[in-house]
Amino acid sequence: MTKRQLAAIETKKKLIETAKNIICKKGLINTSIEEITKASGVSNGTFYTYFKRKEDIVFALSDYMFQKLYDEAIEYNGGIIERLIVYMISFAEYIENSSLKLCQEWVRNSVDPDIFPDGKNKLSADIASISGLLQNAIQKGELKKDTPVELLTQTLTDILYGQMLCWDISGGQYSYKERTEKFCENFLSSIISPHLNK
Repeated sequence: MTKRQLAAIETKKKLIETAKNIICKKGLINTSIEEITKASGVSNGTFYTYFKRKEDIVFALSDYMFQKLYDEAIEYNGGIIERLIVYMISFAEYIENSSLKLCQEWVRNSVDPDIFPDGKNKLSADIASISGLLQNAIQKGELKKDTPVELLTQTLTDILYGQMLCWDISGGQYSYKERTEKFCENFLSSIISPHLNK
């Protein structure tokens, strides 16, 4: 990779991190592109080199962080139930630690089809991650070949998103991470175990 390419990656990363810090405090609606670029020490034109609009930076932040969570879960040294636990708890922990404001943007990103008319949003990326973990377990021989991947993916995504939305609506009055841990401890095994190869 050339110095110029490395510098471009660093600039984009800086814009994403700076935007995250501001959005976590103020929300996306109250954040301007000019504020992000000024805090990043770059011009507005530089922002548009990487992003078309400020909503795109929220998706980029989601894509970057949640891909990392997926990669860590897929590499985790344990069975499929343990890998799903790692993913789901890390997912909840990251959202809880980020802020209610950023969580609201991710929810809006998922429920408003006008933001990403091509269907590429946080929800579609998260569905792909859970499906990927299950498909990987089938390839490894941990899960039966006839495992209903789509149904399990929908169910686990519904749990994560339902808990995320309730946590957001409550104003963070309880721990999203702890609630996810309780779900995993009490219910995840009973959902996945019937599909394990013995």
